[in-house]
Amino acid sequence: MTEDLDHRFSSLTWDQIKILDQVLAEVIPIHGRGNFPTLDVKPKDIIHVVKEQLIEKQINVRDIRLNGSTASHILVKQNGTSYKDLDIIFGVELPSELEFQVVKEAVLNCLLDFLPKCVNKEKITAQTMKDAYVQKMVKVSTDHDRWSLISLSNNSGKNVELKFVNSLRRQFEFSVDSFQIILDSILNVYRATDCKLAEDSHPTVIAESMYGDFNEAMDHLKYKLISTRNPEEIRGGGLLKYSNLLVRDFKPADEAEIKSLERYMCSRFFIDFPDVAEQQRKIESYLRNHFIGEEKSKYDYLMTLRGVVNESTVCLMGHERRQTLNMITILALKVLGEQNIIPNAANVTCYYQPAPYISDRNFSNYYIAHGQPPIIYQPYPFHIQMQSGMV
Repeated sequence: MTEDLDHRFSSLTWDQIKILDQVLAEVIPIHGRGNFPTLDVKPKDIIHVVKEQLIEKQINVRDIRLNGSTASHILVKQNGTSYKDLDIIFGVELPSELEFQVVKEAVLNCLLDFLPKCVNKEKITAQTMKDAYVQKMVKVSTDHDRWSLISLSNNSGKNVELKFVNSLRRQFEFSVDSFQIILDSILNVYRATDCKLAEDSHPTVIAESMYGDFNEAMDHLKYKLISTRNPEEIRGGGLLKYSNLLVRDFKPADEAEIKSLERYMCSRFFIDFPDVAEQQRKIESYLRNHFIGEEKSKYDYLMTLRGVVNESTVCLMGHERRQTLNMITILALKVLGEQNIIPNAANVTCYYQPAPYISDRNFSNYYIAHGQPPIIYQPYPFHIQMQSGMV
């Protein structure tokens, strides 16, 4: 890494450029629903066709960036940094609702180019492509934030996420995921027929840390340290990501400061998700998206999250806090059940209130279960007291 005039920026080394090239040239399957075929997509190809479509539709593209965990993986591969979603940011102008619609249609039309040649494309509409290949779509249009997201489905969790950003106040959660690699220079090499990447003739590729100090953020990434600022600005407070970092053996850069920041994380999380059912849906969604193929880590994650909520929640009434802790504990028990692991009951104390019908003399306690319905937490007067850990 070489120093730049601005402390937010730095140039990639040749070794880092080679890893970047591998990431952009990797074939990622976009899985279709139903009978729709799988699309084999290289990131550099879909970036090119989307950009060309946007320019053709008179959408100004400022730059294109690789964001988040993928950028971190490229910058510091040797510490085991991994990535799942491929997060690509198109810096664009979105002055009105019309541009949002144009961007969406441009992306969906581009997907047609990746269908197998044997497929008749004439009767396939943009809506059909959306239903078949898009996992989620998000649009944010406020005074300060104007952006949209189109996430393309991958069954192993390696979604291709195309984000179109006019303005976005907060672009990172923690310093270790604050990196963005500006791709325009290497994309130009791919388009030029007479240019090839080589150690003695490669473009200058710039990376930026949205955290602020590039070298400080790099140290945090190399040594697996947790640091952020103003977590109350992050939707959800960064609480779920923070617990994920802890499970992956990241340590706070400043122990005293992180305890204060934990309270802000918890407060913002409960502001954004005040209802226990909302909290459960959010946590379950996070588990699905971030622990694919890591089933055994889910329990550790949930108990780590429970510990943070237990120690640092100051914004809830006592019964609300207990409801949330109980919900997380039940999810952890469900995870153990799915793995056929039975916790040590000597360390678990259960309190419950019998249902009213138990007092009915005609009530039979003989019940035959038909399948296992999903657990949906209800705020009944039930809680589990953890004495010294569950296992």
